[in-house]
Amino acid sequence: MRLIFMGTPDFAVPALAALIDAGHEICCVYSQPPRPAGRGQKEQPSPVQTYAQECGINVRYPVSLKNDAAQTEFAALKADIAVVVAYGLILPKAVLDAPALGCINIHASLLPRWRGAAPIQRAILAGDIETGITIIQMDEGLDTGPILMTGRIKIGSTTTALELHDALAALGGQLIVNTLSMELPLPIPQTEEGSTYAPKLDRAEGLIDWTETAAALDLKIRALNPWPGVWCKRDGERLRVLAATIVPGSGAPGTVIGMPLTVACGDGALRLDRLQRSGKSSMAADEYARGNRVPAGTILQ
Repeated sequence: MRLIFMGTPDFAVPALAALIDAGHEICCVYSQPPRPAGRGQKEQPSPVQTYAQECGINVRYPVSLKNDAAQTEFAALKADIAVVVAYGLILPKAVLDAPALGCINIHASLLPRWRGAAPIQRAILAGDIETGITIIQMDEGLDTGPILMTGRIKIGSTTTALELHDALAALGGQLIVNTLSMELPLPIPQTEEGSTYAPKLDRAEGLIDWTETAAALDLKIRALNPWPGVWCKRDGERLRVLAATIVPGSGAPGTVIGMPLTVACGDGALRLDRLQRSGKSSMAADEYARGNRVPAGTILQ
């Protein structure tokens, strides 16, 4: 097929690679414009733009698709289908209708559960035991289009957002190739029953409240790393928690009750396994404790 591919983050790259490997003609890639990044704030292309250009594919990165010029340029590509994966812009109806067979989206959840921007993290935060990829025919709603294909993945008791991200990205590549290898499957309308919304992540969500249960904080640590990160404070210094394990224990929430760093929660306790001080590299908790004495009774704010 003659395809337009629309995506921005590294999550979308495996799908683009899979479509190229399957022999589809990618006539153009759309991505978000380069953004300032790093210490020098030099503009950096998105992962999708970088990969597409390495493959010799033309890349466009309009700020908006709402103007007539952008829509005319899009329609002139005369694509069979546009494949959309975490692109980051709302597609107007004129764009949705331009390809001969419309636009299809690779979404990282089992729709209608977790429509929205952060389905991977929200699934872990909610304690879901499975998630997946849903391929949908796009409409003007937010992840509300009819379902073409679904694939499922288990969420284990130690699964992190990064692990789930990579597994779902790979599954998305497999499913989109399967979807396009036949006549498009008969779309199945989504129901509103069981629908939930996955709002964008906010930095403030990463602040630890030790009065929460150890189970809830474990979910938070697994879901919100690497971004926005999960953190507390010790003596005014931010201490990022990268990994932890639920263990037995009790005490005043936020109090260190065991060595090297076991902390009481509202119910149960967490052994902090891996930490990062502001501006420093990550380290094991025992390494941190050797250089920063943490006696029992220490309070983590």
